[in-house]
Amino acid sequence: MVENETELRVRYVETDQMAIVHHSVYLHWMEVGRTEYLREKGLSYAQLEKMGIRMPLIEAKLEYFSPALYDDVILIKTKLLNFTKITFTFNYEIYRKSDNKLLTRGMTKHVAADLANKPKRISKEILSIIGG
Repeated sequence: MVENETELRVRYVETDQMAIVHHSVYLHWMEVGRTEYLREKGLSYAQLEKMGIRMPLIEAKLEYFSPALYDDVILIKTKLLNFTKITFTFNYEIYRKSDNKLLTRGMTKHVAADLANKPKRISKEILSIIGG
């Protein structure tokens, strides 16, 4: 599957007193990676919502290997692992750019939902854009 790479610099607000990124921030970064993955495919979250589609998170898993530090430049590598007409699973790897060290690996699973948060099947056209 196609992989998207997104580059970010660790901001001071994302760190604790030891200048280490707080564990919860990695989920934010995964959202950035996922959003950029879709944007690169030609379909932004804003466009999906205009079509009446949301993708709420239903599962997340993370493994931490090494800390990101204040002012590190990180790379978020995002792949669509698998999808159905109603669910999407993304895989992420987050690296420190300077030494290409793997910091975190994770996955998120989402369900397609309408604006009332009821499960909704995705059209073949949208599936081909997201997964193609």
